[in-house]
Amino acid sequence: MKIRKGDTVKILSGKDRGKTAKVFRVYPKEERILVEGLNLKKKHVRSKRQDKKGEVVLIPAPFPVSKAILVCPSCKKPARVGYKIKDPSQKTRVCKKCGNEF
Repeated sequence: MKIRKGDTVKILSGKDRGKTAKVFRVYPKEERILVEGLNLKKKHVRSKRQDKKGEVVLIPAPFPVSKAILVCPSCKKPARVGYKIKDPSQKTRVCKKCGNEF
């Protein structure tokens, strides 16, 4: 997966299309990401005590990586990602639009 925790992504499809946000968590086995404040789902929470009422809480849900594109930190545009190998032990990500490493 080319998207990591802390990256800024732009959503390509769904109800949050066009919005940009920061990646909160990455699930590489399921190829899904969790983005702060987007793809919110409602969860009904039961009351813990008898005097308190139950409530509906908005929780962000993970969505597929293919529905998001990485936003380059240097040119601030959504771009595809490539790799550049400096040493045999060091591999860096490269923006396909501006060519800068990140």
